[in-house]
Amino acid sequence: VQLVESGGGLVQPGGSRRLSCAASGFTIISYHMRWYRQTPGKERELVAGITSAGTSTIYADSVKGRFTISRDNAENTVYLQMNTLKPEDTAMYICWGGSVRGSIYWGKGTLVTVSA
Repeated sequence: VQLVESGGGLVQPGGSRRLSCAASGFTIISYHMRWYRQTPGKERELVAGITSAGTSTIYADSVKGRFTISRDNAENTVYLQMNTLKPEDTAMYICWGGSVRGSIYWGKGTLVTVSA
């Protein structure tokens, strides 16, 4: 049972990147899914979340209008589309899944570096 993130890397300011979070060993259809990010010396920050039905999303104020979370239950994958990236978006992006029954899974993260 695991969540595996991918898609991180080096991107220039103003650029775009799409992160993926693939689940294995369980199906995400009954899981709310979130993306967090963390930088050294700072608390983990909730970036975006999407309900199990995909009908509702939430975003941190710092990414509203630039990031979009989505899910493909058939592919068992959650995505984070990041546009107009800024240097302050540099972080380890970590996927989270939580079910209504209380099961919680974390991925190990994928590093996004925004720099010229």
